[in-house]
Amino acid sequence: MRTLALCAIFAFLTDQLSKLYVMFGLDMAVGDRIEVLSPLLVFVFGWNPGINFGLFSDNPELSRWVLTVLAIVVSGFLIWWTKRSLTRPIAIAGAGLVIGGALANALDRVLYGAVADFLNVSCCGIHNPFIFNIADIWIFAGAFAIVIFGDDSKKDGAAQV
Repeated sequence: MRTLALCAIFAFLTDQLSKLYVMFGLDMAVGDRIEVLSPLLVFVFGWNPGINFGLFSDNPELSRWVLTVLAIVVSGFLIWWTKRSLTRPIAIAGAGLVIGGALANALDRVLYGAVADFLNVSCCGIHNPFIFNIADIWIFAGAFAIVIFGDDSKKDGAAQV
């Protein structure tokens, strides 16, 4: 459980500190753009009341609270599942990253009514119009780790007779 907690704290803090830096250190407002390593990495600040790609942003106030509760429920489930089933350290770390990222985005929703996004990545002649944040990276990476490394049960193989 220590790995779970440390990874959750790490994900939460790196996301929240990066957002504070962008909002207050760089003093970015909605629509502001800073080309860090253009076009590979560009900061474009915006508020997302929904989830990825702006989904569920039609009713911002309802989305705000439904998605906040969902983040808490998912985090609680991941804690329970980790205690019960996850044994590989990488899968436990992945669960921690998902929890930290989900709770960081939930805090944005509670404090600001929407999630602060600022990262835009494009490459190889393909323009990506979407922005995201560090929590989104941790959620994706953590989910990937859980899916790939979460099941370490012995499978009955066809070779066994």
